Amino acid sequence: MNTTLPLLLCDFYKTVHSEQYPKGVTKLVSYFTPRMSRIENEDKLIVFGVQAFIKQYLIEYFNENFFQKDKNDILEEYNRILTYTLGEGTYQEEKISKLYELGYLPLEIKAIAEGTRVPVKVPMIEISNTHPEFAWLVNTIETLMSCSLWHSMISANVGYNYRMIVNKYYQISVEDNISRARALGDFSMRGQESLESATRSSAAFCLSFLNTATVPSILFLEHYYNCDCTKEPVAFGSISTEHSVMCSNTAVDGDEITMLRRLLNEIYPNHSFSMVSDSYDYWNLVNHILVECKEDILNHNGTLLIRGDSGDPVKIITETVFRLWDIFGGSMNSKGYKVLDPHIKAIYGDSITPQRAVEIFDILIQHGFSCNNVALGVGSFSMQCLEQDDKLNPFTRDTFGIAVKATYAEIENTPYMIFKNPKTDTAKFKKSQQGLCRVFLEESGKISYEDGFDKYTFPKDKVNILETVFKNGKMVKEYSLSEIRNRLHAKTGGF
Repeated sequence: MNTTLPLLLCDFYKTVHSEQYPKGVTKLVSYFTPRMSRIENEDKLIVFGVQAFIKQYLIEYFNENFFQKDKNDILEEYNRILTYTLGEGTYQEEKISKLYELGYLPLEIKAIAEGTRVPVKVPMIEISNTHPEFAWLVNTIETLMSCSLWHSMISANVGYNYRMIVNKYYQISVEDNISRARALGDFSMRGQESLESATRSSAAFCLSFLNTATVPSILFLEHYYNCDCTKEPVAFGSISTEHSVMCSNTAVDGDEITMLRRLLNEIYPNHSFSMVSDSYDYWNLVNHILVECKEDILNHNGTLLIRGDSGDPVKIITETVFRLWDIFGGSMNSKGYKVLDPHIKAIYGDSITPQRAVEIFDILIQHGFSCNNVALGVGSFSMQCLEQDDKLNPFTRDTFGIAVKATYAEIENTPYMIFKNPKTDTAKFKKSQQGLCRVFLEESGKISYEDGFDKYTFPKDKVNILETVFKNGKMVKEYSLSEIRNRLHAKTGGF
């Protein structure tokens, strides 16, 4: 699929819209907008993924699989697919030939800066054509843009919401110099729909946290967001065992203690690592094997993280902290909370929902323990679904009613307002903007917009935070990962 013609990366109906538009149309403008929220008390969506989408598809993919290919091969493949699926004579071949001869993608994309939390109903992205013969291109890319962006943006929201939980409880119980960005990690890769989905989702989560198990997300961020993991904290992985490791060693050794001592003294004498600990009897390992290995653990140049992987995550990890305190002790921090000896800690992997994170932190604080005694993992469930009012609400494009709608056209230099306002849509969430839009900051700092303009009436003397990021096949404005993180967390104490 990585060599599919880019103009076939769409819904079928996009291939025949060029001849359906009014004759003489020279300009089309569309807006990408989250039109509503199905999540209680969440009315903003984070802009993220636009730069990556443009670089990956509108530049790299179009160049490699269209403009740099043989024209005859392109037309042959385009005709082969559409003739045998839609029917001969149902589509225009000429537009493909003209675009190829033009040699670049004649589009302009404006967007709100990535890392901005945008209220629903406010347009995030504007798409328009820069050449009068290619108005049809504007909404042709809608399908690809939509399926590439909605999950990235929702995963950015997921990460941000977890970060707000961490910030709240760390403010109460954790020393201020301890990184909030290392409190949680992404463990979702194996449960995502695809490699691309996992990569984009984890990259979005990493706007708020530094820990991830998804290796490709770091490469994604480096490639598309101007960062370098050798020079700055893009994201970090962790050393951990799994059940195949623990069980195979137990089968050979006849016990679990031999492997634990080998990990501490031979394999990772100078590195922190987590050890899955419930392959057989979790509490036996905690209450007896750790006691037998206490000297090895205290002499280890690193932290051993004890990882539960079954049972009730809230009860398992909080009770683990209490028992580790009894075995290893620790100290009191400046806020008056207990902190385990630095050689030992508790971790729970991919089962920590927002509700469970809150429960865990509440219990720890109630018992006088600092919240950084635990490390928590977010799995694919939380990247794909929200538990709300005892119901599971899967995340989809419709979670925020995301859509790309045309709102403005020019036909032979005459402006036309376009809008959608279905009478059957009683909730009015499908009602679109009309005309050209200006997005701006109110005096209060709230992001708002006004619409209804044409090219003659648009207030060019006023600020519009929809800024050009792509034009005629090239990036015009780019953001780095550090810029995006700083923007997202500027009002909550910084990244």
